Amino acid sequence: MPHIFDSNVVAAILRHMNGDHSDDNLLIARAFATASDLPITDAVMTDLDGDGGIWQITRGGVEEELRVPWPGGAIDERPAVRREVVALYDAACAKLGVEPRPHS
Repeated sequence: MPHIFDSNVVAAILRHMNGDHSDDNLLIARAFATASDLPITDAVMTDLDGDGGIWQITRGGVEEELRVPWPGGAIDERPAVRREVVALYDAACAKLGVEPRPHS
């Protein structure tokens, strides 16, 4: 069973991802969603747990859920969430041939 983070922690992470990293959400969705002829036009992070992140994606006007596992495996501490989201972003950039921005 995956680790469940406190609801306040999840809410803060979702606020940050959807407020400051909406382009990263879209990049992650485009890299890890199943292949389709329809482009993904929107992606919003809706949840996360110790096993991965969950995004609501839109393609062809239809919404669907996308679950992406953390690259480093299961986590159970809040600081690990940032590490894993950054790793997802880097993996998405590599998969799509996009130059990643530096991490601070």
